[in-house]
Amino acid sequence: MGGASATVRGMAFPKGQRRDFPKLQARRLRALNLLTAGLSQAEVARRVGVHRQSVSRWAASVQQHGMAALEHQRAGRRPRLDEAARQALELGLQQGPQVLGYDTPLWTAPRVAELIRRQSGVRFHPDHVYRILQQLGWSCQRPVGRALERNESAIRQWKRRRWPALKKKPLPKAV
Repeated sequence: MGGASATVRGMAFPKGQRRDFPKLQARRLRALNLLTAGLSQAEVARRVGVHRQSVSRWAASVQQHGMAALEHQRAGRRPRLDEAARQALELGLQQGPQVLGYDTPLWTAPRVAELIRRQSGVRFHPDHVYRILQQLGWSCQRPVGRALERNESAIRQWKRRRWPALKKKPLPKAV
């Protein structure tokens, strides 16, 4: 599968291109309408632009399961975390890593992977945790490293008075 396209059930999609599921659904329904109008599977396949076996599979599915068989099914592998597990993960993330016994309030990928494993029993590689966090709307952030002894008013005063005196000034332009 190292080529420029991935084949999914007889259809080729350019690499990286998303499938338009409503359009594919409309094509299946059009094929079914043509079949009920009395056209052969081969003719229907030519008209809708698919392989004859696809039309045959669709017809058999409708005969067995009714029209619901042609509705869009989820593409790809089923998620290992269901919606309840995702919500539990979100709550765990909001509570912070210190609840798990970590010393710092910083979530790292291995820590999130450990949280997922404890909550749902599902193991994820820390590199994959990033995708899950993105799907939940979390972004990578690093805490600002600041000393606890910081004196904000002294820093503001230094920036206003001392820094401008130290800062390099542009040389006067030659005339």
